[in-house]
Amino acid sequence: MSLPILEQYASRLARADVYEVAIQTPLEFARKLSERLGHRVWLKREDLQPVFSFKLRGAYNKLRCLSEEERQLGVIAASAGNHAQGLALAATRMGLRAVIVMPSTTPSIKVDAVRAHGGEVVLHGDIFDVASEHAQALAREHNLTYVHPYDDPDVIAGQATVGLEILSQYSEKPDVIFVPVGGGGLIAGVALAVKAADPSIRIIGVEPDDAACLKLAMDSGERGVLAQVGLFADGVAVRQIGQHTFDVCRELVDDVVTCSVDEICAAVRDIFEDNRSLPEPAGALAVAGLKKYAESQVAGDNDVLVAIESGANVNFDRLRHIAERAELGEHREALFAVTIPERPGSFLDFCERLGRRAVTEFNYRYADSSDAHVFVGVKLGKASERAALVADFAGAGFEVTDLSESEMAKVHVRYMVGGRVPGLKNELLFRFEFPERPGALLGFLQRIGTRWNISLFHYRNHGAAYGRVLVGIQVPADEHKACRDTLDSLSYAYFEETGNPAYELFLGT
Repeated sequence: MSLPILEQYASRLARADVYEVAIQTPLEFARKLSERLGHRVWLKREDLQPVFSFKLRGAYNKLRCLSEEERQLGVIAASAGNHAQGLALAATRMGLRAVIVMPSTTPSIKVDAVRAHGGEVVLHGDIFDVASEHAQALAREHNLTYVHPYDDPDVIAGQATVGLEILSQYSEKPDVIFVPVGGGGLIAGVALAVKAADPSIRIIGVEPDDAACLKLAMDSGERGVLAQVGLFADGVAVRQIGQHTFDVCRELVDDVVTCSVDEICAAVRDIFEDNRSLPEPAGALAVAGLKKYAESQVAGDNDVLVAIESGANVNFDRLRHIAERAELGEHREALFAVTIPERPGSFLDFCERLGRRAVTEFNYRYADSSDAHVFVGVKLGKASERAALVADFAGAGFEVTDLSESEMAKVHVRYMVGGRVPGLKNELLFRFEFPERPGALLGFLQRIGTRWNISLFHYRNHGAAYGRVLVGIQVPADEHKACRDTLDSLSYAYFEETGNPAYELFLGT
């Protein structure tokens, strides 16, 4: 294959060298996944790098390519984690000063890791975009050299060494390589290295379905900006694909697959069951995409599929949430709201319909003299059982709502069944994402003010930089616009859930 983009990067790839700080990570056979999917599945273990992420490669290669004058000025970057650790270690090995601006919401484990690698940490802002702007301002003010986490040709060339290793480590050629995508540095580098060697190998990017900036760009032909991004896979939570990275991807990337939070959680468990490692959500993203691809009609029989396990910087307390959602992502669990008659024997009849299936949770609440609502989680032997259960419930005369895909039901309502208040008027329901920092809740309440009554509040900390909050507010009909205008001004991501069937069944009036 001879494309201008390959020629443009040829010299950069030829001189890329990362092994003063990075290691050549193993390419491991995933036996259990291979047996289950009917393909030969291999995992590229970038979680085994000294900073538990591939980011070290691009950061070090960039520093190597700086002039001596640029190095002596010191370097600066903005990052919430993996790039920060990679740059800090690379700079320390080269005897350079490294300043890392991190959002104040960054978990302490990541802040401490950057400091342990020799980086000077500046905490600023609640989100990456604010931290990035501050880093660039500091670079100008103190004449520091700014190192972008992904949108830089030398960073891309450093990440390309992952692709070169994959080609050298497998005796046959892979059919498809799956690469997680945030800003695009890794997939651009891997695509350049692999397509230059063998254009027939397919390169597929994998993104969360709520942070799919590359898919947006590939579909439209230009770099759009996502209005907001999901924060679960924080390592790839990027609103816009890089310019340099997109120039490469639109020429060399074959397809983009998107995955849900539940599918990512299921992939974390799959990796753990195969090699006992615990990737961060972004680190398991490529495996989630590989599974989705393998289950499609596109994959050939017994194809060789490679997924890059890109990082393992996960907070331990997030594992609870990941484990909770993995069953749903694997379609081994379903959540239902079932309305049954409030009469003797109906509860027994309902339980008999469940048969010998394992119940993962069961919440019952008396609603009124005629009906009762049950929130139930059920383990499934196979995905098709979900539709069969719905049909069985309906056939018995029970009204049933499948909540397995409802984010609000899975995050909040399952823990709040029984919260209905008879006679409550004018309640609107909103789901928020709050920055996890002291004073965030107080600031929210102060800005809401005393104009409307807060009638419901539920919060769970999943160990991420953002907490997830469900809020009920009593707002007269003629003040709905004023309320939404106020919420828009808060600068917190929020979603209205007033019409959600889970709310109407278990929490609404």
